[in-house]
Amino acid sequence: MLRLLADENFNDDIVRGLLRRQAEIDIVCARDVGLTTAEDARILAWAAENGRIVLTHDRATMPDFAFERVAAAQPMPGLFVLSNRLPVGKAIEEILLAIACTQQAEWTGLVAHLPL
Repeated sequence: MLRLLADENFNDDIVRGLLRRQAEIDIVCARDVGLTTAEDARILAWAAENGRIVLTHDRATMPDFAFERVAAAQPMPGLFVLSNRLPVGKAIEEILLAIACTQQAEWTGLVAHLPL
């Protein structure tokens, strides 16, 4: 199962919906692990240290920081970028599909814009 970290501004409705659909999902929120005001680079570093794919709506800067980690040969377990305009139900379905059909290691070093 994928291990996920929801960025500080990630839609809480999506997180709650994921947990309602599959209570066993391994997801933590940035605010719950002391990353409420952390910059993107720190969030990605924490995710790498803890083996978690980051969920974000930040299309502007987060992918750039993720690509910088990859270029510097630093660990980057993956980044899922979802538009904040994507309906909540569709976002939940896309994440659940990734959880059901892929393994954690498949996302290493990748930035994926959902839906695929």
